[in-house]
Amino acid sequence: MSKFKLLALDLDGTLTDSKKRISGKNREYIRKAQEKGVEIILASGRPVIGIRSIADELDLWKTGGYILAYNGGQIIDCKSGNDLVKQTIPMECVHDICEVIRHYGVFPLTYNGTGVICENDTDQYVRKEGYNNGIPVIKVESLEEQITKPMVKFMVVGCPEELKKAYTYLKDLFDGKLNVFFSEDYFLEVTPPGIEKASALAELTRILGTTRDHLMAIGDGLNDIPMLEFAGFAVAMGNAYDETKKVADHISASNEEDGVAEAISKFILEE
Repeated sequence: MSKFKLLALDLDGTLTDSKKRISGKNREYIRKAQEKGVEIILASGRPVIGIRSIADELDLWKTGGYILAYNGGQIIDCKSGNDLVKQTIPMECVHDICEVIRHYGVFPLTYNGTGVICENDTDQYVRKEGYNNGIPVIKVESLEEQITKPMVKFMVVGCPEELKKAYTYLKDLFDGKLNVFFSEDYFLEVTPPGIEKASALAELTRILGTTRDHLMAIGDGLNDIPMLEFAGFAVAMGNAYDETKKVADHISASNEEDGVAEAISKFILEE
């Protein structure tokens, strides 16, 4: 048995390569980690619909594991299919989020059961979000009118310079009410307060009756920094941001060079 009971994996830039594929070697070493009793957590800013195919590929619905979607706004137990955690944005905030398109020319978007929904299906950053998740972009006349129930997450995407202005506006407007942060300089995330991978992992370890000491986490992005700081052992990918590498216990190979498999081999299989 490994001293690690949980392995949290970021997806984009970590588990998947630049074409959003999982290598055969990464799949193989994840399976080997499971055979040593390690449970897999897919921890991503993606919506659930953008993570399901990864869980399918890793067969987590049968072997067990967890989906930590929307940076932790929703946690799903793969074996039962049940939500362990689900936090949503109050409906009274939706109008102001959707209005940023008119103030700054950037584009708010969210998700339904089919794909990304947005008022502009041709914007390069909107399309990038669809590509990142492997889901279609669906144009709607009014995003606000499409929102009939509380959502876990919105994104606002666009030119980084204009997005900085939208960030300042939304941060001030929702101070203490919503969490507003960058995952990329062209991706602005809007979530319920306190939502981040670290707090979600803290709640999941509590639910599972274990501690952070038994958690290993691997990531590359700025939104992975809290997760890596929380984990008992933190691995940054070779392609990670410099700020992310600074908080890691180990720097692995890049996502194009099976860095996840390398870390599993070194710290779970050969510990």
